[in-house]
Amino acid sequence: FMADTFTWSIANLERHLSDGTVTTVHWTVNAERIVDGTTYSTSSYGSVGLAAPDPNDFILYEDLTPTVALEWTQNQLGAEKVTEIEAGLSARLDEIETPVNASGVPW
Repeated sequence: FMADTFTWSIANLERHLSDGTVTTVHWTVNAERIVDGTTYSTSSYGSVGLAAPDPNDFILYEDLTPTVALEWTQNQLGAEKVTEIEAGLSARLDEIETPVNASGVPW
């Protein structure tokens, strides 16, 4: 069994046009598991509001990178929430890989 792979990405940033301050980060995380050559995947999406930036550590909007925005996102969520999100995705991968429920009709 290989470990699940989680890929965090930034989907969108909301900002004030007056000064470029980012107020909200929209994020996605994709989870992937490969078992015997079969790839299982799922994803999650969310957003997080940011506190006002530290004027002594302000990064211009034009100078932002995905790495910085992801760092802000995960710091705002907190390590416990990041772990919870990833654990939830792993549980969803378990269900996809080995379903315990199904829907449909028998005819």
